[in-house]
Amino acid sequence: MLTGKQKRFLRAMGNEMDPVLQVGKGGVTDSVVVQTDETLAVRELIKGRVLPNSTEDVQGAAEVLAERTSSELVQVIGRNFLLYRESKKNPVIMLPR
Repeated sequence: MLTGKQKRFLRAMGNEMDPVLQVGKGGVTDSVVVQTDETLAVRELIKGRVLPNSTEDVQGAAEVLAERTSSELVQVIGRNFLLYRESKKNPVIMLPR
């Protein structure tokens, strides 16, 4: 579980990121979950976007992805969301205590 200070730190990092994941009209499919899982393993922090033609609401899609990838939902703003999961092999992001 992330603290408020850690979430602020990650949100600041996420401000400068471009979305690397898109949830389309098919919603949160197995392929989207696999792509999210693989990207989190490499990057730790990813920004995703739920497209306007999607049947999913942004909060719901982000929560489902976080649950299915064992990651933390850091933030939802508009149609964008941030997910974080610490890499077990090669941690890159050093969170404040």
